[in-house]
Amino acid sequence: MLTGTPRNAFTPTRRQFLGGTGRTLATAALGSLLNPRLAADTHHTPRAKRVIYLFMAGAPSQLDLWDYKPGMAAHFDKELPESIRMGQRITTMTSGQERFPVAPSMFKFACHGECGRWVSELLPHTAGIVDKLTLVKSVHTEAINHDPAITFIQTGSEQAGRPSLGAWLSYGLGSSSDNLPSFVVLTPRWSARRDAQALFSRLWGSGWLPSEYQGVSLRSSGDPVLFLKNPAGLTPEARQRMLAALERLNRRRFTELADTNINARIAQYELASRMQTSVPELTDIADEPKHVLDLYGPQATIPGTFANHCLLARRLAERDVRFTQIFHRGWDQHGDLPADLRLQCGDVDQPCAALILDLEQRGLLDDTLVIWGGEFGRTIYSQGTLTTTDYGRDHHPRNFCVWMAGAGIKQGHIHGETDEFSYNVVADPVHVHDLNATILHLLGIDHERLTFRYQGRDFRLTDIGGRVVREILA
Repeated sequence: MLTGTPRNAFTPTRRQFLGGTGRTLATAALGSLLNPRLAADTHHTPRAKRVIYLFMAGAPSQLDLWDYKPGMAAHFDKELPESIRMGQRITTMTSGQERFPVAPSMFKFACHGECGRWVSELLPHTAGIVDKLTLVKSVHTEAINHDPAITFIQTGSEQAGRPSLGAWLSYGLGSSSDNLPSFVVLTPRWSARRDAQALFSRLWGSGWLPSEYQGVSLRSSGDPVLFLKNPAGLTPEARQRMLAALERLNRRRFTELADTNINARIAQYELASRMQTSVPELTDIADEPKHVLDLYGPQATIPGTFANHCLLARRLAERDVRFTQIFHRGWDQHGDLPADLRLQCGDVDQPCAALILDLEQRGLLDDTLVIWGGEFGRTIYSQGTLTTTDYGRDHHPRNFCVWMAGAGIKQGHIHGETDEFSYNVVADPVHVHDLNATILHLLGIDHERLTFRYQGRDFRLTDIGGRVVREILA
């Protein structure tokens, strides 16, 4: 499937044209689809077998966490120079402001690790692992509002409807796990004292790829997946007989219509049956030793927390789930940034560091790619009233920070640079398409060759752009 041949090659028109031959080919295709482990060879030797993507939805402030700008203290409450802004577009939330006063970070930074990385006081645990990370300071995007920006970084397009990164990987590589989906999504609660941007299931959807490649979202409370348990009075044996009969009917229907939606339905029924055992076992952390739980912090045992979900991400990696994505919301600090950002970092700092250390101790970091970042950055100028103890920041697509660790990534490395106001990239820019091209490359995929024909066009995750950022590869 990595050659660009779509899996939906059999359509009614083609069936009518090929007749009996089409039905024979369709039957062969069905066998491949029902065994997701039968993935094509990769384009080149992969460095990573799996991905854990820690997505901070709402856009964390690079200025207050990673992009240290000590010179800004002298510019407090001064107007952002037009030579820096250069007439670039801003959101309607601040376009009506009379002033754009510079708001230096109120948080202290310190130099950490042998690599000498400057890190905010809000991330003391992450500061302890900087020698294991590559920090990319020069990521930039084209979208300036949340939904199109998150959609863009997840699917390669600001317009909804295209397959997500995890769906592309599932389509291109198949599944490594017999009993769990190849793409799992976790959506923990957050601590910031404000409503968060909505998350839509299309962000982990399969778009026009067959639906079996969409992400499976595990719920944060109650049963992780609805309807996995058998209804009262239905024995496991009776359920298996029912599913076997349903599969026979679906197979017969597929030989008649060659509709790949039927393939997806059969595969999903079979996976759901196996998940009746595998999901409860996954989420039962009673077997985790105390020192591991302590590593992730006091919330590790509380379902629905970011710490608990990072622990589950490690357990998913152990079970060879191809792509795990955690969406942590609440990072949209237009006001009250100092208070809310501290709460958000309290959610994620220790668990993120623990995940890296835990994977490393188990020998999993060598072939697991871990990514941390949001959809864009925040402005150096304050949104709303600026004081010495309070400020907000607006959306800023021109530059933001992403860190990566694990399989194939340099350790203790920094890539890219911004100007003195953290407003423009001045060295080694990394477009969102470049970031996604690099992720695919680490998994053995040439981003220009993983395509799917839809409505007469060969689509890919990186659209018509993207380059592999080889400077960050080990």
